[in-house]
Amino acid sequence: MSSPLAESPLFTIGAVPVAGSVLTSFAITAALGLASFLLTRRLSVAPGRAQSALELVVSTIDGEIRDVMQRDPSPYTPLVGTLFLYLLVANSIEVVPLLHSPTARLETTMALALLVFFSVFFYGVRANGLRGYMRHFVQPSPLLAPIHVLSELTRTFALMMRLLGNVMSHGLVLAIIVSLAGLLVPIPIMAFGLFVGLVQAYIFAMLATVYVGAAVEAEGASPRESVK
Repeated sequence: MSSPLAESPLFTIGAVPVAGSVLTSFAITAALGLASFLLTRRLSVAPGRAQSALELVVSTIDGEIRDVMQRDPSPYTPLVGTLFLYLLVANSIEVVPLLHSPTARLETTMALALLVFFSVFFYGVRANGLRGYMRHFVQPSPLLAPIHVLSELTRTFALMMRLLGNVMSHGLVLAIIVSLAGLLVPIPIMAFGLFVGLVQAYIFAMLATVYVGAAVEAEGASPRESVK
């Protein structure tokens, strides 16, 4: 019996195998990028329906970031908003026949977790400077530095496995029910899967916000971005 984490490649580019989830992930990224370009190329003071919907999404994400970080959300909206929108689509794409969620694959969730890991470092250094950000690893005692480093690594691993476990388990349950009961019976479960995809996208994005917020609040953080 093959592992649910294994995926046969569709083709190879040189020595690099390319699986279906990689193509799906690229397609989602390209579709979101194209949609963003089309929706923002002609912004107006008097918005239409599409622009109003876009502004609602952006303002909602800004509000969530502001509530979590108590700072001006604009520097962090590109990261958090992109993560949320990508995950919302990627987690829910199982409802489309013959497509499988790329977030049900270890490689995708690992890449997303590493993106958050390096973003935390980037925003922390930008807010505090390299010395100021690294100082929090040795507080209140240099003896705790290994524990701080281990904490950074374990929470990245937990972020990866939480998303993988929730999305993959739903996909496996849906596949089993389809094989046993046909295509019509699992419709309520597919609808529930859309809700699960939304919740998991929100949790991942908010955890990323919490981690980035903790990094910029380390000792030496600049008060310039704080919400008054």
